[in-house]
Amino acid sequence: MNDFQSPEYRRSRAAYMTQCTVYYFVTLLVTDAFLAKLLGSIGIKDSLIGIISSFISMSFVIQLLAIFIVRLEISTKKLVILSDTIGIFFFMLLYLIPFIPISAQLKTVLVILSVVCAYAGNYLISSICYKWGNSFVDPTKRASYSATQEMISLVSGMVFTAVIGYVIDRFEGLGNLNGAFLFIAASLLILNICNISCYLLIGKERESDKAAEDLPITVVLKDIMANRDFRNLVILTILWNMAMYFTVGFMGTFKTNDLMMSVFSVQVINMAANFARMLISKPMGRYSDKHSYAKGFKLGLYMAAAAFFINMFTTRSTWFLVVIYSILYSCCFAGTNQNSYNMTYSYVDSRYITQAMAIKNSIGGICGFGASILAGKLLGYIQANDNRIFGVQIYAQQLLSAVSFVLVFIAIIFIKKVIEKQKVMIQ
Repeated sequence: MNDFQSPEYRRSRAAYMTQCTVYYFVTLLVTDAFLAKLLGSIGIKDSLIGIISSFISMSFVIQLLAIFIVRLEISTKKLVILSDTIGIFFFMLLYLIPFIPISAQLKTVLVILSVVCAYAGNYLISSICYKWGNSFVDPTKRASYSATQEMISLVSGMVFTAVIGYVIDRFEGLGNLNGAFLFIAASLLILNICNISCYLLIGKERESDKAAEDLPITVVLKDIMANRDFRNLVILTILWNMAMYFTVGFMGTFKTNDLMMSVFSVQVINMAANFARMLISKPMGRYSDKHSYAKGFKLGLYMAAAAFFINMFTTRSTWFLVVIYSILYSCCFAGTNQNSYNMTYSYVDSRYITQAMAIKNSIGGICGFGASILAGKLLGYIQANDNRIFGVQIYAQQLLSAVSFVLVFIAIIFIKKVIEKQKVMIQ
């Protein structure tokens, strides 16, 4: 019987919560305006920047290896630390590429390889790490724990992004953008050390958590894929991933290039968005624990739909709409982020959680990446035609947001008509 109030469990929960915050800092440094600024300095086109930003979704494919890795005689703690450390190292390498004396074409290739390797390092063990970290959390309080975790990340993240954004703008103002990249690389090195320290404080995985590892892979996969409830969860993941990556990967360049915003102003907007998300995280967590993770996820999708709808009307003269978009989009993750993982516990036997998450995230990631490629081609076409389509003046991101809105609307209907009618397991 697990004693969730024991010192070891308390320490492990605190360490896992801190690790999630540290890694959140890492992701802040390799997304949105920060990444757009780096890639733009190398000379990469806007359409390709959006696709590179969406390589995060394609890297989900690496999670399929988790199906085989969980069967190896290797410590979960050692595996997670090694893989995550290598991943963050490649993020650090990303900001050192401008200093390498090679052509812009080779730098582009190196950027793509670094992004893929970085996210592969994380996603290789993400489902394994999630199961390990949450094994110290009371199942009836999982959403509330996730909400608290989110709030801590958001509050500290607001301060973190403000400081980093200010430093980058100061470097850029002095005509020394490469100095800013060195500063970010050094920050990533420090975060990597902190990440390792947090993992070391989490307790070892219990033998009871390895229940399905001795079963033949064919049996495991057959049981998972024969589960209709799980298949429906995969469909929902596909819809949501396609909606996100059709637009979000291209928003960084939209803010800094089309709307002419500075990195610092973008980070101020992100701070406001994260603050709003923090305010609703706990209520959303309690709502999800009380009603269901699926209903909590649906609430998040309502906010995402509103965000994409508003972004359809964002132009340089209505730049303030991107503030509303950012707030709504950030808030949507209070419902979708952790519930996308928690829902797996609702519809899949706990023995197969690692494998099921790997399959679901990989399929969703492939579809999300495909959506970003299609969106990149559409963006390139519109920009090549002087931001016009069918003779109408429009920013490409406005049209991309319209497509994302439709996909989210379909996902909401699917949850209401299908997912919510499925039997929920408490485990």
